[in-house]
Amino acid sequence: MALRRSATAAATALLLALALTACVPEPDAAGPSPTASPTAAATRTPAPTPTAEAARVPTDCRAMLTPAVLDQLAAVPLNDPALGASGVQGDGSLVCVWGASSASVLRTTISMMSRGPALDMLNGLLAEGYACYTPDGGTRCEKTWFSEPDLIPEGRTLFWRDDVLIDSSFTNLAPSGYTAAIVGSVFG
Repeated sequence: MALRRSATAAATALLLALALTACVPEPDAAGPSPTASPTAAATRTPAPTPTAEAARVPTDCRAMLTPAVLDQLAAVPLNDPALGASGVQGDGSLVCVWGASSASVLRTTISMMSRGPALDMLNGLLAEGYACYTPDGGTRCEKTWFSEPDLIPEGRTLFWRDDVLIDSSFTNLAPSGYTAAIVGSVFG
C-alpha cells in the first residue's frame, strides 16, 4: 500500500512538472476550469512567442497598476514604514505594501527567479493545496483561506514567467484584477 502511494505521488509530481513547463495559456485567463487537469496541459505544444525585450522587475508600485485597480486602492496607504521594508530592494526586487495595519494589508514582491527554483517552489505549493494553472504564458498558483478565530479572508497568489516571480499575499485586502494588472505591466 505504501509503495502504491509513493508511485502515485511520483506520477502526480511528474505530471505537475510537465504541466508547469508547458506554460500554455488557458482559453479563459480568469482561473482554472473545474475540468482542467495537469495531463491536458502537458499534451499541448506551446507556440513560440517572440519577445521584444526581456521582462524586468518594475520600480514603481503605482505605475504597474491599471486605473481600475488604483481606484480600488485609492484610500489605502502605500509602503507604510510600520509594515516593513518596501520599495526597490538591494537585490533589485520591488516590494509594494498596501495598507495601514497588518489587519488589512496586501504585500507584493516582484523578483527574479530562474526556472529550476521556480518550478520547485510551485510544485511545493501544489502539494500544499494551491490551485495552479497556466494563464498569460506563465504559471499562476493561488490559495485563499479564512484566519482563525476571526474568519478574516487571507490568501496568496504567485505568478512566474520568463524568470520573473510576482508573489502577493493579502489579509482582508484583495483588489479585483490586481495580479492581472501587474502581469500586463511586466510582460506587456
